[in-house]
Amino acid sequence: MSLTTHQYIDRHSGQVRTERLFADRLVNFLYSEVREKTPTVFKAITSARGSSLLGLLNFEAMLGVRMKATTEAVRSWGVDLGECLDDPATLDTPGKLFTRKIRYWQTRPMNPEPAAVVAPADSRVLLGSFGPHSLLFIKEKFFAFHELLGDLKTRWLEAFKDGDYALCRLTPDKYHYVHTPVSGRVVDFYPIAGHYHSCNPGAVVSLVDPYSKNMRMVTIIDTDVDGGSGVGLVAVVEVVALMVGEISQRYSQEFYDDPQPMTPGLMLTKGQPKSLFKPGSSTVVCLFQPGRMDFDQDLIDNQTSPKAVSRFSCGFGQPLVETEVRVREQIGRAAARS
Repeated sequence: MSLTTHQYIDRHSGQVRTERLFADRLVNFLYSEVREKTPTVFKAITSARGSSLLGLLNFEAMLGVRMKATTEAVRSWGVDLGECLDDPATLDTPGKLFTRKIRYWQTRPMNPEPAAVVAPADSRVLLGSFGPHSLLFIKEKFFAFHELLGDLKTRWLEAFKDGDYALCRLTPDKYHYVHTPVSGRVVDFYPIAGHYHSCNPGAVVSLVDPYSKNMRMVTIIDTDVDGGSGVGLVAVVEVVALMVGEISQRYSQEFYDDPQPMTPGLMLTKGQPKSLFKPGSSTVVCLFQPGRMDFDQDLIDNQTSPKAVSRFSCGFGQPLVETEVRVREQIGRAAARS
């Protein structure tokens, strides 16, 4: 695994930013030395128990001192304490910081138009397609399509065949609630067992379709219902990563009140809190049926920008530059139907 620079484009400023990759040397050691020379140890580390233990050691031990330091030390990780719902003084442990709540209704404005599809998280996004003739076609670099949704889920595999997707990568410093990208009714929800591989760009490049190998939770949403976004079926796949302990499903219709688990029949409103990663980095993949989603052009253009140096571009041999977006921010619209 290479320790080359990894850059992305900030959507709001248009500037190229260099990512400060958390525990990059540790991840590099695991995915090169440990993986190659002691595969049994590597397998243990990327198991649920090993990942949780590693997360505890990193986030509690390594960051504990910094969390007790000044506000500036916290902000060095890009955390805006001013947007937090709770008193910042109460965020006195890494766990509390990573599971923080924000005043998203004020700090993360959203296009209320029903056809607007929004980002599910504060994240760095890449767009792709399963359709071989699409300009966004990426041949199973990040995940294997059948594995991602589950080999036995033939109904959903058929529904999303040749469809499009947005891959949203969260980093440890981000707000870790996942919000609903669309409005619609839950028609299926199921977990898929797997590993806890890192979503560090270098680690992703070094593995074969890691996102379909990791433990994940799949929510299928029908948006072609009354009050829905009208973008067809949408699959929201929440993927764990190294040092992530769990994904807690806690949908709230208003603010963070009365959290509910994901169950078929539940009506979801776009932009509301859906789930929470605890803690660390992680990924959300949003899948759309073919011809039902038009991504915003600036995200498409940024992906092939020659200005940024991306580990994904270098590792996969095609331009793959991420754009940083904010949760509830528009990433596309329901395609016009004839």
